[in-house]
Amino acid sequence: MTFQQLNYLVEISKCGSINKAAQKLFLSQSGISIAIKELEEELNITFFIRTNKGVTFTPEGKEFLSHAVSLLDSKKRLEKMYSEKRSNAANVYFSIATQRYPFVEQAFIEFVKAHDHETYRLQLKETSIEDVVDDISSHNADIGIVSESDLTEKIIRKLLESRELEFFPMSTVKPCVYVRKGHPLCSKKSLREEDLESFPYITFEQSQGVAIDFSEECQLFSNNAPSQRIVINTRETALDMIAGSDAVTTGSGLLVEGISPKGVVSIPLEGQPDIKLGYLLPYGTKLSPLAAEFTEILKDVIQESIRYTASLNSDM
Repeated sequence: MTFQQLNYLVEISKCGSINKAAQKLFLSQSGISIAIKELEEELNITFFIRTNKGVTFTPEGKEFLSHAVSLLDSKKRLEKMYSEKRSNAANVYFSIATQRYPFVEQAFIEFVKAHDHETYRLQLKETSIEDVVDDISSHNADIGIVSESDLTEKIIRKLLESRELEFFPMSTVKPCVYVRKGHPLCSKKSLREEDLESFPYITFEQSQGVAIDFSEECQLFSNNAPSQRIVINTRETALDMIAGSDAVTTGSGLLVEGISPKGVVSIPLEGQPDIKLGYLLPYGTKLSPLAAEFTEILKDVIQESIRYTASLNSDM
């Protein structure tokens, strides 16, 4: 059964005869008759009875005709829908998977602005490192933004190797503690692990069975874990909690003007390895033109974030 055969049948019903339908469709009468005969044999049905005055549809034929009209209408709607989509199809498609960093959000905003004259579909997904790895290895994202340190590098690189992914460093920063302005710890120029033990400590939620090496916070409290822990899953909630309480967390320390809450600052954390910020790609893959454009924007944003964070620290 074909849409062409259905179209012939519907046209015959409208015209009342095979001959008139053939004339309207600019086809031979024999051609239409053969096509309808083949459909009748395929479905074991008689659509109509031929008379000198034209055709008379059988009860079975009338029932089938109603389904044929519905199918043809659906076909037309689908064709119209997707022809309109093709005419408005995005000429820029780019997807980013990233750990929860405000500087990536800022780079994404600037990337979107750079393409505001184009038709595009752009995606930014903030998530955990294991999900970033999944998205890149399954090609659900064009580039992944993650971090590693000397403590986490070994296990993270082993994971990347098993997924045939490669880490490309872009920048290195000192680990810091995020606190609110006026926090009791703000009197110190730098902090150590033991300074944090008496304050609520924020961690990002991780999937069950995921190694602690994949946490976005520095691996602290090997001896005395804090008695108060707060587990959340979004960066905005973490920063809002810090801005409104004595809770703290650790990480890159980078803040972004206009995105990060004004009431949050960061203090250098001693005794912890540097954090390497970079991107993930499948083995043997080069940056696409869009990915190369985004990474250049990201590098500039990271440097600006470093300057902005330093200026906040100098004002404390």
